[in-house]
Amino acid sequence: MNIEDVRNYCLQKQGVNESFPFGPETLVFKVGEKLFLLIGLDTANRFNVKCDPERAVELREQFTEVQPGYHMNKRHWNTVYMDGSLSRKQLCEMIDHSYTLIANSLPKKIKQELFGNDQANENA
Repeated sequence: MNIEDVRNYCLQKQGVNESFPFGPETLVFKVGEKLFLLIGLDTANRFNVKCDPERAVELREQFTEVQPGYHMNKRHWNTVYMDGSLSRKQLCEMIDHSYTLIANSLPKKIKQELFGNDQANENA
């Protein structure tokens, strides 16, 4: 994957928007105004995603391409390198996990606005 692949993949998800809240060099993807992925335009070979703390440790132990989140809470965020060692499927799974964690943490009212009543009552 490259930065355009990541961007296209994220924007296909329901309720996602992109912005540059930290300046023109960091592209941020949010669901319901909560960020789930950051990618630097100057270092587009990696991205940061939120992760369940236990799973974060497992991924870091399993893959050298997964490191504690750079400039983030290292317990909850991973920096994932896209140097070709991880498959597209693995990268997408990490993005999906981050998106789901954030979407599930949204207040019910926001979930209803983004996903409709049926999905708001289930997991996002």
